[in-house]
Amino acid sequence: MKKLTLTIIILTIFTSINPTEQAEVGYAGALKNFMHKGDISAEFSLSEFVGKEHIYALGAVEKLKGEIQIFDSEPIISYAENGNVMFDNTLKKNASLIVYAQVSEWENIQIPENIITRNQFEEYIQKAAIDKSLDIEKPFSFLIEGKINYIDWHVIDWNINDPVHTHEKHMNSGLNGRITDAEVVVLGFYSNKHKTIFTHHTSNLHMHFKKNDNSLAGHIDDMDLGKNMILKLPVSN
Repeated sequence: MKKLTLTIIILTIFTSINPTEQAEVGYAGALKNFMHKGDISAEFSLSEFVGKEHIYALGAVEKLKGEIQIFDSEPIISYAENGNVMFDNTLKKNASLIVYAQVSEWENIQIPENIITRNQFEEYIQKAAIDKSLDIEKPFSFLIEGKINYIDWHVIDWNINDPVHTHEKHMNSGLNGRITDAEVVVLGFYSNKHKTIFTHHTSNLHMHFKKNDNSLAGHIDDMDLGKNMILKLPVSN
């Protein structure tokens, strides 16, 4: 019995100091199902998140009728109605696509001022993640906070009678625009293994945002970072 107890203690200590574990990313649905099959049906119920803490998620509402953003278990679901962006702050909707992680602790990193464009940021985040001992062969979530130079955004409102899907049509089907010099929080997911699943075929990133005053939220098509912006990466367990 003493030997068994000692073995359990040793295993517990070893597990607790293992630095390689990082927050798991889950997903349901796939972009390629929209593009190649025209399948925009529900794949996930947001009610699965009810009662769960520290959920961060983004995606598309069932039938591509809005954008999903969840920050620290607080939903801000944006959708188009009568030419305006409206919001649903409940977890009652379903998703055609969802990507999510449960992150209780983040590490702040000052983004260098020479990192401005989306492409520059995509290269930078790989290096930043490696520096913080994240495994970039696995997907991970991230946040960006600060005053953005600009974000080109859209909130999808798909015509369910249109079977032909393209990235350009998704961007233009609902509401879109550009915000400048705005205080925002960006939620993103990085993966070099999930192109056409939850990132587009030309990128390892999928990003959504919300303005700090909650007056706008949606999908990011392009962006330029501002000065003194903070990258937040999940702390490995």
